[in-house]
Order: sequence, then C-alpha cells, then structure tokens
Amino acid sequence: MSDEGSFGEFIRKQREFQELSMRQFAELVGISNPYLSQIEHGHREPSRRVLEAMAEALQMNADRLYEQAGRRSPGDVDDGGEPAVVQAIRDDERLTGRQRQALLEVYASFSGWRRPGQG
Repeated sequence: MSDEGSFGEFIRKQREFQELSMRQFAELVGISNPYLSQIEHGHREPSRRVLEAMAEALQMNADRLYEQAGRRSPGDVDDGGEPAVVQAIRDDERLTGRQRQALLEVYASFSGWRRPGQG
C-alpha cells in the first residue's frame, strides 16, 4: 500500500458514501465483518478477489481500487508493452524455462494476449 491505512480509509469513505453499514458491505463483498474492519483500519491488505468484489459492490472501476491500494491491476501493461502478469512469470526464478512457456501459453489462451511474433 502506498500510505498505510489510506486504502482502508478510502474504502470506508466509499462505503459510507454508498450508505452501507460494515455488515452490509462485508456481505456484498463476501467477507467477514472482522476482515473488513482490518482492511479499513489498515491492518490487512485485501486479496485481488476481494479488491474486485469491493469494486463491484461500490459500483466503481476495479482499476481505481487497485490504484488506491498501490497495486498494479492484472491487466496493466509494463513499459515493454507486456501485461504485468507476463512480466511476473518471466521474472520468477523458481520456474524452469518449460514452466514459464507453459504458463505464458495458458495465460495467452485465457486472456487473448499474444506474444510478440505471434499472429
């Protein structure tokens, strides 16, 4: 997160603007009240799934929430023109070359992303 607690404060303000109680919002998002409280107080960082559910519940763009959380959204493209997930696969030293290739092929088949040189 960029500033500790700033994302949680942003979520709390958006929730209150929508006139949703913590209980109502947690139910919409599919998380527990204590988990939402921890997020709003800056004690926990939400997962990507929770971020996307929060965006949907708040009827706002998920990219804005990613920005507020200090994260890159899954579709963000780095300076080289590749999605962030592709760069992460390429940079992961725990993967073998074959594993990287397989993951990139799977990602391309699900997302429609085409590697340079693919037509």
